[in-house]
Amino acid sequence: MLIDNVLITIKAGNGGNGAVTFKRNAQTPKGGPDGGNGGKGGDVYFQGINDITALSIFQFKKALKAQDGVAGGKNNLYGKNAEDLIIKVPLGTYITDLKTNRIYEINNETDKLLLARGGRGGKGNREFRSSTNQTPRYAESGGRGEEKELQLELKLIADVGLIGLPNAGKSSLLSKLTNAHPKIGNYPFTTLEPNLGVMDGTVLADIPGLIEGSSQGKGLGIKFLKHIEKTKILLHCIDSTQDNLLETYNKIRNELGEYNKELLEKPEIILLTKTDLIDKNLLKEKIQVFKKAIMKVTGVSINNEDSLEELKSLILKS
Repeated sequence: MLIDNVLITIKAGNGGNGAVTFKRNAQTPKGGPDGGNGGKGGDVYFQGINDITALSIFQFKKALKAQDGVAGGKNNLYGKNAEDLIIKVPLGTYITDLKTNRIYEINNETDKLLLARGGRGGKGNREFRSSTNQTPRYAESGGRGEEKELQLELKLIADVGLIGLPNAGKSSLLSKLTNAHPKIGNYPFTTLEPNLGVMDGTVLADIPGLIEGSSQGKGLGIKFLKHIEKTKILLHCIDSTQDNLLETYNKIRNELGEYNKELLEKPEIILLTKTDLIDKNLLKEKIQVFKKAIMKVTGVSINNEDSLEELKSLILKS
């Protein structure tokens, strides 16, 4: 199951405490303070990774904490700074600070965001020696690391989004065009989560079947509509064996508009699928219906290599 929305708590490490010690030995029985400073607590960073399943680690692990800095020691020994905690999240992850409502976005593997700072190390008693107090018997505690509650939401980054009603042939098409192996079956909602595949460097996403009312939560609801937002092109798959194809097309368009009107501005290709199951003349008539409306349309059959190659070329040129 694709985990694409989680609530977590992060905490940076606390700084190490400063030490209260004195230099005492046979030669200097009443030596001065030599307590070292504590080390800095670890920061918490988020970094992008090209793995859409990366949020799955938060399904059972809701709290993550960086290490604390090490306390200072005798002989002016400074405590070691703690290592930073780097949390890997999928490309396309939105991170919302639930206290400030500030939103951060990670779209590249080079993106690295500091979201919780570690506490500074406390000063040892040597730092507090003065002309009026040569033997301070106190030190500073390490600072507390920042703690935040965050929402992580994934919106897939793909070049092409395959959309359409259930059983429009999206999964079969993705399997033929790319190296993906989605679950395929002849029943509604076979695809229960998005699948990604790569075709000549172009990333395609098979979005689970939409139905009338998806924008209001029907069927698989709006859970996956968000994954269309970042696609560059929409590949609108329609079963060519059905009647009233234009009506089917408009149903899905209405759902996209209800969810986010900006989706209607995306370039799209209308793809009539399963063309091997209908008469060629009838197919031409159905294609012409869309062409009259000045729409980019083509037909395809997963059993016809020529039509698949033509579709590949059309996608890569778009």
